[in-house]
Amino acid sequence: MFSSVSLQMPDNNSHRLPDQLRANLRLVFVGTAASARSAAVGHYYAHPGNRFWRALHEAGITPRRYRPDEFAALLELGIGFTDLSKTGAGMDHEIARGSFDVIGFRTKIATYRPKTIAFTSKKAASLFYHRPTSALAPGRQTPTSGFPDVFVLPSPSGAASGHWSLQPWRELAQWIAEP
Repeated sequence: MFSSVSLQMPDNNSHRLPDQLRANLRLVFVGTAASARSAAVGHYYAHPGNRFWRALHEAGITPRRYRPDEFAALLELGIGFTDLSKTGAGMDHEIARGSFDVIGFRTKIATYRPKTIAFTSKKAASLFYHRPTSALAPGRQTPTSGFPDVFVLPSPSGAASGHWSLQPWRELAQWIAEP
């Protein structure tokens, strides 16, 4: 039987980006949902105005600047990807609230046990923490028992340009580089 969320999406499979997860990754990036462009092409952070791939390299997280179509290659660097909504696509305000699956996300993290997770927007972190975005500061968050270290990063989306800063991304790079 279809849920009301499924009925709202014209074609769920076209809006789904595959998780890039395996056991013991050093870092998993967590988005709110795929952008319309990412859903259309099947690559994480695929919109040309998105700063994600540039930020990874400039912050020192990756040795070179990767392209969106190379996202699966980051598993070799110990970096994975997922989203809180695997069925929604578009800007955050366009995603049906019922499509966010925080419990499923927690289950994935418990299963794969990465060292660190990084939310790529305050919106994603606010859904996870059940707090307003105004209550979250970028950077490393207070540790939660039994859960990996968590960072909240400024959104690399071009739509969030007014809140952009590379500094929390650099702090993340330093954190994951430590033994």
